[in-house]
Amino acid sequence: MSDPCTVLIGASDLLPTLRQRAAADDSEVLTFTDLQALGALQAITQRRPQVVALERLFAMTSRGAALINRIKADPTLRESEIRVIAHNSDYSRVVPRATQPKPPALDQRGTRRAARFKMASTVEALLDGNPATIVDLSIVGAQVVSTVMLKPNQRLEMSLNHDGANVRFGAEVVWTSFEIPPNSGPRYRAGINFENADPPSLDAYCQRYKA
Repeated sequence: MSDPCTVLIGASDLLPTLRQRAAADDSEVLTFTDLQALGALQAITQRRPQVVALERLFAMTSRGAALINRIKADPTLRESEIRVIAHNSDYSRVVPRATQPKPPALDQRGTRRAARFKMASTVEALLDGNPATIVDLSIVGAQVVSTVMLKPNQRLEMSLNHDGANVRFGAEVVWTSFEIPPNSGPRYRAGINFENADPPSLDAYCQRYKA
């Protein structure tokens, strides 16, 4: 069993001050900058610290939220307390561990304008030439997962190429979320809105390659 420790994550210039607040006893404190979240996660899964302390501003980012959710989802880290602290005040909050089951991904644009089909796991798209997995697809939009950063309002060229099919059109990223899955690297989940796609071609593609 590893010796007791605290893992601390925050901006590099704030770590000295945060370190004084994070250690409640003489246990070891492992510090990571907010740009070293993956290194911090590796240390957390290996050391199973008593406390994981995140600076408040980092905890509010998508990367910080993804790290918190990843820790909460790991049953081996059930005893690790997740604490959000501030560098310039006495603010300190323990993140609750009990969570409701994660609901299915929602269309964040509101009511869907067309039927959406879950795609086979082998079907991918190209977003500005970068591969992305298609989660579901309709004639007006899609949900994709990409290892390349995607940002809301980002315009891109989308291409559907599979078994000889070739459908190209312009698209816009509507929403994104950052994830750190347990068994793979970081990724971005995004909702894509199509701009000049051909509906009959897309409908034929959906029917051909749906799961």
